Order: sequence, then C-alpha cells, then structure tokens
Amino acid sequence: MSTRSNLSTSPRSMGASQGVPGWLVALLAVASGTTVANLYYAQPLLSSLSGVFHISTATAGILITLTQVGYVFGMIFLVPLGDRLEKRNLVTVLLMITALALVAAGLATSFPMLLIASMISGATSVVAQILVPFAANLAPDHARGRIVGRVMSGLLAGILLSRTLSSLVSDIAGWRVVFLGSAALMAVLTVALRAALPQHAPTTSIPYHHVLRSTVQLVRTHPALLRRGLYQAAMFGAFSAFWTTVSFVLTGPRFHYSPVGVGVFALVGAAGAAIAPFAGHWADRGLVRPMTGAAFLVTALAFAVAGLGGHSIVLIALAAILIDMAVQTTLILGQHTVYQLDPTARARLNSAFIAMFFVGGAIGSQLGATVYHAAGWAGLTGLGAALPLAALAYWAVERQPQPASTESTSPDSSA
Repeated sequence: MSTRSNLSTSPRSMGASQGVPGWLVALLAVASGTTVANLYYAQPLLSSLSGVFHISTATAGILITLTQVGYVFGMIFLVPLGDRLEKRNLVTVLLMITALALVAAGLATSFPMLLIASMISGATSVVAQILVPFAANLAPDHARGRIVGRVMSGLLAGILLSRTLSSLVSDIAGWRVVFLGSAALMAVLTVALRAALPQHAPTTSIPYHHVLRSTVQLVRTHPALLRRGLYQAAMFGAFSAFWTTVSFVLTGPRFHYSPVGVGVFALVGAAGAAIAPFAGHWADRGLVRPMTGAAFLVTALAFAVAGLGGHSIVLIALAAILIDMAVQTTLILGQHTVYQLDPTARARLNSAFIAMFFVGGAIGSQLGATVYHAAGWAGLTGLGAALPLAALAYWAVERQPQPASTESTSPDSSA
C-alpha cells in the first residue's frame, strides 16, 4: 500500500506529491528534540539527587541506566505500533503518558518512585522515533532525505542541548522544575501535534504479536538494515563514550569547570546539528556510501585531535563538533537507506534500527567510563577512534552498489 493512499484526504493532510509545509517540518523537529531530551535531563543532576535522596553517586547513576532501558523497551514494544495503529492517536496517547510520568518524577518523594517514573517517561519518549518515519511518509521521494534531515536536526539538537538546559534550570530553580517543566512542555506538544498532524492510517492489520515478530524478521530480510544498525552502533558508541567522560576532564584539575560550565560546553557540540540538512541532501543525491566512509574517517580523526589536544579546550571543542557532525551524518544516511527498504513497515524498520544503535550507545557509555578510569583520557580517545575504524573496515567489505536502474530497490544498494 502506498504512503499516499494512507494519508487523510482532509485539507489539513498533505499528500506526498504536494510536499510537507515548512511549519509542520519545524513542529516535528521541535517535538522530536524535546521528547528525546527527556532521556538526558537527569545526567547533570546526579550529584544533586544523591544528596536529596541520601544515596551514593553510583546508585544515582542507576537512574540514567533505567531511563535508557525504558527507551529500548519503548523502541521494541511501542514504536512498531506506528505501523499497526493510527499514528496521530498513538502520538497523543504516548505524549499524555510521558507528561504524567514527568509530573510523578518532579514530585517524587523517594528514589524508587523517581526510578519508576523515569523508566516510564523513557519508554514513552519514543514518540520522537514515531515522528521521524511519519515525516518520511509525508515527504515526496525526491526530498525525503532533506525533510528527514531537518526533523533529525531538531532531535539531535535536543540530545545535545538537554544537558545544558537541565544544568541551568536546576541551578536557578531546582531539579524538580526540570521534570515539571518538561511535563508542561509535553502537554503543550500533545495539543499542538493533535491539531497539526494529518491522520495516517495503519499500514498493516496483522496482530500485535505478529508485528513484533515481523520486526525481527525485517532484520533478517534486509541485510542493509543490519549493516546500517551496526554502523550506527559503532558511531553512537563512540559518541556516548565521549560525552559520558568529557565531563570528568572538564571538571578535573586541567580545566576546573563547574557543572553549569560543563552544560554550557555541550552547546559547542550542538553546532554539529547544522550538518543534518546537508546529510539529507547528500542522501537524496545518492552519496550514501562515500559520505558514510568519510564520516567514519572524520570521527577517528576527531578522537585523535581530542587525544593530542587534551590540554586545549579549543581542540576538545573542535573534536566535539566533528564527532557530532559525523554521527549525525551516518544517522541520517542510515535512516534514508532504511526507510527505502519497505514503505509499509517504516515504523518497524526504524524500531529495529534505533534499538540496535542505542544498545551500541549504552555499551559505549559504560565502556568509555571504564576505560577512562583505567587508562585516562588517552585510553578513552583510543577507544573512540577504534570504534569508527572498525565500522570503516566493515564498510570496506560491503557489496558495491547495484546499477542506478535497480539501486533504489536493492536492500544493499545504499547501505
């Protein structure tokens, strides 16, 4: 079934042939960024939370782990529903649950209550990963990469700016306001998206358990999905290793940054979000393979710069920008490839793709912290360079693209 046939025929609905209005793309970008930011607000708050709930810093760190676990569960069990249910209704329900969970987190009187609320909000914050394929469905074929790139720029900016916002708000008004403020924002987004999104009918009617099973089958059916997932797992692992440990460097004896200063430093990385529209343009021009290889090389180079310039904040900031640009490039190129594999299963394809690389990110974060404490910044930058170089080695042996006449339909053609 084509995407166009699934779109509502109401005036508010925009068919693929008519394109997507700029204001709707902007709304989807803002919504994606603000929902995914819920996963990262707690990172700068761990020290404050350990004091409030009288727990160790290590115990407080469980909050980050369980929020990420909730997100992975959401990717596996909720995102595939984007193919099974009407998408606007699904987005509305998930955002309402997210808002309620964040209220509970902001009013938490015990650490277990905060853990449960954060895990629920993490699971339902996968709304961002329903909106991105939604944008891909609305976009005309010739502009899909650019439109997805613009939406992704908002999502990635949300990831990068969330720590800064959380640090500043908690410093001014306290940690509870971070969660309660996000809850209010989720409520506003629920109303805005409900009013703005066109209705989009399900693309499959198979039972829910078959939807879950078919998500796993898609990985076996489309080699490009597995390949792009592994590429991005390596890149997101490097990204997570960098951002998990750079705060130790900045607050250490070399730079003496305050927690707010670390949050402000994250603004530097946000500059990398500017690459997203260009990555979408490269995808539309058929440059997926060469730009993927270039991104791997840039990431390895960036970690080399960070390692050699460990005493220079300018070089570390330059490395942060390059890493973020490269990771965003491979993410958008990967999604462009994945969305072409089966237009009727984009939510499930996205579910498998995002779940794979978030596992890579979780491993990279934990491994990065372990390596940093064992071997310092030099060891961490060595690990960070090794991950994209491993992906580059895998990229070097991938099957070459098919001729142009079959390129768009071959699973491996743009991997």
